[in-house]
Amino acid sequence: MKFCSECAHPVSLQVPPDDNRPRYVCNHCGTIHYQNPKMVIGSIPAWEEDGDVRILLCKRAIEPRRGYWTLPAGFMENNETTSEAARRETLEEAGARVELHELFSLLNVPHVHQVHMFYRATLLDLDYEAGIESLEVKLFSESEIPWNDIAFPTVAHTLKFFFSDRAKLKEGGTYAFHSRDILKPMLRPE
Repeated sequence: MKFCSECAHPVSLQVPPDDNRPRYVCNHCGTIHYQNPKMVIGSIPAWEEDGDVRILLCKRAIEPRRGYWTLPAGFMENNETTSEAARRETLEEAGARVELHELFSLLNVPHVHQVHMFYRATLLDLDYEAGIESLEVKLFSESEIPWNDIAFPTVAHTLKFFFSDRAKLKEGGTYAFHSRDILKPMLRPE
């Protein structure tokens, strides 16, 4: 950041009084510009048929990771809730309408200043199509997931959590809430 968004004068990086970390502070009007993590919100759109579940994935048409598969997700907008963001992103990227269930996973990605959250969701119908940010959308069973071509560790972890919980349902288990910190860049989960 070079200039103040309030008065357009230069800013400098300094620790403001009563703070404990460097912030961009306007040298003219004194505005402190806080920079906080971005929220990435998405869904795990599932279609169940004859006891088998398939997940709707999107092949990215944009960078980063163009051509790799992801769950429909994106940055939360101002003036919307996390559930509204999940539904909007699913509709925008996959053309899919969903019924949202509980928040399923929360993944902290501090090295890129992001927090990713995914809701479990049920597809309302099979009327879906690639949005402007997707090259293709497709339903995958667990054995068909293109694990080596998953775009982000947060998506790979969320899918692994989902299918692990899914296997436990047959033994009387339930879907749980999952949280993980991804502290270093990596393309595939450990």
